[in-house]
Amino acid sequence: MSYPERIVPARVSPGILALHLKRYDFARRWCERAEVLDAACGVGYGSAHLAEVADRVVGLDRSAEAIAEARREYARPNVEFVEGDLLELPFPARSFDVVCAFEAVEHLDDQRAFVREAARVLRRDGAFLASTPRVPRTNAAPANPFHRMELSAADFRSLLEGQFGEVELYGQRRVQTRRHRLVQRLDVLGLRRRLPVLRSVSRALGTPATVDVGLDGIEITRDCIEEASELVAVCRRPWPE
Repeated sequence: MSYPERIVPARVSPGILALHLKRYDFARRWCERAEVLDAACGVGYGSAHLAEVADRVVGLDRSAEAIAEARREYARPNVEFVEGDLLELPFPARSFDVVCAFEAVEHLDDQRAFVREAARVLRRDGAFLASTPRVPRTNAAPANPFHRMELSAADFRSLLEGQFGEVELYGQRRVQTRRHRLVQRLDVLGLRRRLPVLRSVSRALGTPATVDVGLDGIEITRDCIEEASELVAVCRRPWPE
């Protein structure tokens, strides 16, 4: 399996884009009329999505190439894209109402340093929203070559609770029919992943294939942590420095 370093909308299927955009769609309720930092913004499609409801969005990424593309493709009057380091955010304390960091922490060697920085630039009544792949146990040698450390749900929560007094965990997953879920549970050998001819089974069972799924075919809820593909955290009450 090949892993892209970042999602570029023009280079992925609509379904893959929807899986990543869903986190931004989920975050919009916290971003209305807010000043928002989109940390690890990549090429900026998510920053632009948040800017539809936010007063101001700053997208930050360490890649000069990604920032250049973001400025070219997603320029908006209320969006600014800046190059910077997640471990040393170039902003004063209490600069933002909301900080988003989707699929970011697993890319970092010093995850605690970034969470401290996110808490530092967040206003006291603000919210930090973060996501990471759900894995059964913490893994320091992930299959994805761009990931440095993938965290179990317990370790992800512990990381965030080190800087925030309130942490709520949600799970993101595709909406699937009961028949489809039953077939997945029965496929203990993972044949559907190994044999391409079997991947069309989901369509026959009433569930769109991953490449075709839309935002309405994905859910982020608090009751599906064990079946989720990604974890999404909403953190409030940053600890005083």
